Amino acid sequence: MNEPLDNFTNTSDFPDYAAAFRNCTDEKIPLKKHYLPVIYGIIFLVGFPGNAVAISTYICKMRPWKSSTVIMLNLACTDLLYLTSLPFLIHYYASGENWIFGDFMCKFIRFGFHFNLYSSILFLTCFSIFRYFVISHPMSCFCIHRTRWAVVACAGVWIISLVAVIPMTFLITSTTRTNSSACLDLTSSDDLTTIKWYNLILTATTFCLPLVIVTLCYAMIIYTLNQGPRTHSGLKQKARRLTILLLLVFYICFLPFHILRVIRIESRLLSISCSVENQIHEAYIFSRPLAALNTFGNLLLYVVVSDNFQQAICSMVRCKASGDLEQAKKISYSNNP
Repeated sequence: MNEPLDNFTNTSDFPDYAAAFRNCTDEKIPLKKHYLPVIYGIIFLVGFPGNAVAISTYICKMRPWKSSTVIMLNLACTDLLYLTSLPFLIHYYASGENWIFGDFMCKFIRFGFHFNLYSSILFLTCFSIFRYFVISHPMSCFCIHRTRWAVVACAGVWIISLVAVIPMTFLITSTTRTNSSACLDLTSSDDLTTIKWYNLILTATTFCLPLVIVTLCYAMIIYTLNQGPRTHSGLKQKARRLTILLLLVFYICFLPFHILRVIRIESRLLSISCSVENQIHEAYIFSRPLAALNTFGNLLLYVVVSDNFQQAICSMVRCKASGDLEQAKKISYSNNP
């Protein structure tokens, strides 16, 4: 009678223990089917055209480019690349986690989510550093206004993000269920011990460190503006709006996702019941679209950063409206000679 209990108590190795409780991970959570497709659908419908318009505006109307323009253009590009992957995830979760696009696309889509996430974090960090030097040290760091430094910084962000996220292509796994295939995310994949340490290093280097840098940059910016009696009130107001927006993106979109991802992975390694683990999993599922909502914050950022962006958008709308009117006149004239 005691033999099964003895065997159970001797399973001290993490992977073996996780295997014993794999049925917790394999349980389908209704939140995925009813919550994720709706939120991802809204993000796609708003974010895709929004970022497409932003990229067109930066390329066609925002000349000459400044450092902030270069960074914002790269941020919009990485958001657009990520948003193109959302229809695959919407189909996957709406169909009850039935992945029909193959193992390569599974890894590619999961890779795309995390690549966008950390590219966005690092681009926003670079932008915050540039803003700090421009406002707090405008004369001593005049060379930072040159766009070549922004180009170098953006190239560095693409490389760092790629290097940081590439290991996920080896850690993320797909699995075959009864009459269906599942595309597991990082926290539900196998090899938990490796995933645990990789996640801790990734979170510390590509999120926690940028979070500290961004917070310090904007604290110093607000301090500098408050100390300058001659500073224009409009500049102070704009700096405060940027500070609030950037900190909201980091603390509401990014922070819950990273905290709950760590807890989710740890829950699979600890001796807790399936009900508790599933509750943690549900909280983590809820946080995933929050991380994707940074694309909404970025759209607001494009407008807040530069008044020229707003003018460029209005210019494009007026040109489009006048072009449509001229085309309508030509059609009317041809039909009524």
